Amino acid sequence: MTTQDYPANRAELHQGYRALNKVIPDQMKGFGDLHRSAVADGALPAATKELMAVAIAISTQCEDCMTLHLHDALRAGATREQVYETIGVALLMGGGPASTYATHTIRALEQFDT
Repeated sequence: MTTQDYPANRAELHQGYRALNKVIPDQMKGFGDLHRSAVADGALPAATKELMAVAIAISTQCEDCMTLHLHDALRAGATREQVYETIGVALLMGGGPASTYATHTIRALEQFDT
């Protein structure tokens, strides 16, 4: 197994989003608006919302989603301990398959939180 370069993967995903913006700008604007409003500070802080997205990404086995939301959770102030607890909740909800994606999260955390 090769080790994923999560910062590079994040940059590549953002390039893909820019390409989508060129070909389906209306849909991407709507999606961007939804994304920004869903993770904005409110009754729950942005970091908590991003950690929720990390847990969902792990339990649904979306490594790219985990990459994006883990980075943003850390940027919003989430701590390593909060990420670890988030992984625990994801394992509760996703079982064995989620445990394999949790290993990706640990590697991504090491790369983003240097």
